[in-house]
Amino acid sequence: MYFKSTFFEDYLLNDKRITLGRTITETDFVVHAGHTGDFFPHHMDAEWCATQPFKQRIAHGTMIFSIGIGLTASEINPEAMSKGYDKLRFVKPVFIGDTIHSEVTISDKAEAKKPEYGTVTEHVEIINQHGEVVLVCDHLLVVKKK
Repeated sequence: MYFKSTFFEDYLLNDKRITLGRTITETDFVVHAGHTGDFFPHHMDAEWCATQPFKQRIAHGTMIFSIGIGLTASEINPEAMSKGYDKLRFVKPVFIGDTIHSEVTISDKAEAKKPEYGTVTEHVEIINQHGEVVLVCDHLLVVKKK
């Protein structure tokens, strides 16, 4: 991780970056369930899941969101602040042993309420080892102007 100042004017529409991958483990399921209290059988009960359509435990959507967004945090931009996330959808299930990576595309830029800032939208797709999008969202940033 390193610091890199990127101002509003430096963001270019359709610029894209791709992260490294991360394999999802059973430990991830257990730790996330402990952090959130979500011990639903869909995530934790292998025997029950064997009787369900996917035949195996499904990763918590919030865990895949957290890990996938965490993968994008390889550089710290001191000129930008996260305003939040929009249009979050869990598109496909993720299973133990799947490997995900994130692809971030600058999809929009606009003026902000304060004239010394602009807003940048990063469209985030989290993709599994088969090239399938498993989660999608828009990351909204408030970015300082030069």
